[in-house]
Amino acid sequence: MTTLAVAPVTATDAVPTRWLVFLHGILGSGANWRTFARQIVAARPDWGALLVDLRLHGDSQGFAPPHTVEAAARDIVEALPRFTDGGRVPVRGVLGHSFGGKVGIELAHQLAASPNGPSDTLVVVDSTPGPRPDFRGSSGVRHIVELLTQLPEAFPDRNAFTAWAEERGVNRPTAMWLAMNVRPVPNTTRFEFRLDIPSIRAMMDDYFVRDLWPVLEAPAGSMKTHLVAGGDSEVLDAADLARGRALPRMTVDVIPKAGHWVHVDAPDTLRELVLGYLDG
Repeated sequence: MTTLAVAPVTATDAVPTRWLVFLHGILGSGANWRTFARQIVAARPDWGALLVDLRLHGDSQGFAPPHTVEAAARDIVEALPRFTDGGRVPVRGVLGHSFGGKVGIELAHQLAASPNGPSDTLVVVDSTPGPRPDFRGSSGVRHIVELLTQLPEAFPDRNAFTAWAEERGVNRPTAMWLAMNVRPVPNTTRFEFRLDIPSIRAMMDDYFVRDLWPVLEAPAGSMKTHLVAGGDSEVLDAADLARGRALPRMTVDVIPKAGHWVHVDAPDTLRELVLGYLDG
């Protein structure tokens, strides 16, 4: 049976009474949010964090199709009993960035119908709830995914992968981040890129056509949604922000001078916003 990789993070000597689930973007992993999550639980030790590797990412490999937003959320719902102690420590918050933002909306929808019950807080970071057939704001990651379909079968080491990516126009920080997915092939001296790129591309295609605004327009229970946009990002346009602001149980915050990677460009501002959301 395939098992979803989930890493719990708690404050030192703390026993959390509820969980906040963190969901990363395409080609990322739960570890991308570890530093941020540690800061959140240190400030609010009654909360614990669950860092998820979404299907086909990080250590969550081998999942069967269909590779969709809905399936990615279902994986999480099925994994939660390992952490919720029979419902005594429920998930009460979900935070998702980019692809993980839309998975987070679908997760909130599925949680409401699960033994866990509805989440109280949903944070969607630089991710549009609606379809985006023009791929607005995501041309860079789409280019990288397409580039990775041309990967050679193996590399002599991670540095060789980084050089291969840079030679094809990927900047060095991004190439080094991608190299985190390059792992040794057992019983050989070779290294390979471990992600199933055609299946990840299928996940992206589903993300761009799926419309989850209805989940936010009729939220379950008492859930409040907080939409956070990078001021320099193109992912959320003026119509998205206006639609969000019109909903009675949604807040919209735009962080100036932050791009799509809001937690990298403005971690302190985002942290204070999230702490405020959790305080309700």
